[in-house]
Amino acid sequence: MDPIVEVVALFLGFIGWVMVGVALPNRYWRTSTVDGNVITTSTIYENLWMSCASDSTGVHNCREFPSLLALNGYIQASRALMIAAIAFGSIGLLLALVGVQCSKAGGENQILKGRIAGTAGILFILQGLCTMVSVSWYAFNITQEFFDPFYPGTRYEIGEGLYIGWCSAVLSMAGGACLTCSCKLGKEEQYPLPYQTRGTVYSGVAPTRSVAASTYGRNAYV
Repeated sequence: MDPIVEVVALFLGFIGWVMVGVALPNRYWRTSTVDGNVITTSTIYENLWMSCASDSTGVHNCREFPSLLALNGYIQASRALMIAAIAFGSIGLLLALVGVQCSKAGGENQILKGRIAGTAGILFILQGLCTMVSVSWYAFNITQEFFDPFYPGTRYEIGEGLYIGWCSAVLSMAGGACLTCSCKLGKEEQYPLPYQTRGTVYSGVAPTRSVAASTYGRNAYV
């Protein structure tokens, strides 16, 4: 594969990995809606770790969720998926730095480097899938509660943290797909054939014509 494509894939995977790290601590995974409210005295926004509120004077007050077991199941699953995404991306980034052709870390064995790059691509794809499932599942619950007429609690809208997560998932999967295509598992190294030297192939069979006959003409035996 073209080394430029591998570098672009590595760059996409790196940007996706950075955006996962930005989306995870972002406080605005969901924000309270102002739909139907004439006067809004405070705004509530939450992420996977805490709930915050800000009043009209600009004062912010945040509190962490007190118990892991008391949280909804989708929040616990989203936490696990986002942490797994960061782990996959970290390992994939290290392998990609070794597997790309322009790197000297993996030696000169292109077959091995191709396999390492392919493994890094798979890890980047797993990172994107984990991120996509996490933010999509979280957003599904937001919209489900928002449109439920019998939901008694506070209704929320999708926050900026989820959009960052979606962008991260797309970039990670795109970079992973490019790196996976560089994997050369099906190729075998081409070694020179035996008895082949400088473009001439020697079969090892004795010549049919004798050396004497080729050196002297017929008249030499008369």
